[in-house]
Amino acid sequence: MYKLFIANKNYSSWSLRPWILMRELGIAFEEHLEPFPETDAASAFRAFSPSGRVPCLHDGELVVWDSLAIAEYLAERHPGVWPSDPVARAFARCAAAEMHSSFGALRSNCSMNCGLRIALNAVSPALQKDLSRLSELWNEGLRRFGGPFLAGKSFTNVDAFFAPVAFRVQTYGLQLEGAAADYAAHLLTLPGMKEWYEAGLAEPWREIAHELEFAAAGKITADLRKPLAV
Repeated sequence: MYKLFIANKNYSSWSLRPWILMRELGIAFEEHLEPFPETDAASAFRAFSPSGRVPCLHDGELVVWDSLAIAEYLAERHPGVWPSDPVARAFARCAAAEMHSSFGALRSNCSMNCGLRIALNAVSPALQKDLSRLSELWNEGLRRFGGPFLAGKSFTNVDAFFAPVAFRVQTYGLQLEGAAADYAAHLLTLPGMKEWYEAGLAEPWREIAHELEFAAAGKITADLRKPLAV
């Protein structure tokens, strides 16, 4: 059976991608959660990941790292990772690759935190540009392929790659245009997303570097996570 190494569900957007893909497609795996250490995560994670990063998939002796590489590895072995229609598949691959390499302002200004609600200090021009592009991209996919997912009726890897954005929209109250807002809300209703969210809220860990990012981003209006033991 596959072994999927991930980090904190509350923080790790990259870990969510293959996790939700495999969960929603019914691909069996063992979850191995390694919390972010306070210092030098790269060295600690080298015990199971050549890059020192998460996620990382083990298939027996074979090791696959990077979320996009994991998706492609799974696509060679399981149906449904990408759409069967070639036009929808091309769109899905492009959109997933764009998420993988772009949206830098969204990543840096709105780090994923499932349990917090944050009123941003400001929406910078760079962040607004990312949000506008996100709306444009999502609305295009929904319009062209009929929804409710980005490339048609079925959840595929392109939806998995944007799943962390749905949590960001919820945490920061991000404003999207048209059907894009409903799509983000729909992702949050998926069984796997609900499972991840509840597990994230229940985690007994806080990592200082991540917490400082959230405090700097804006005013924390709610913390829904399980309180730390005293």
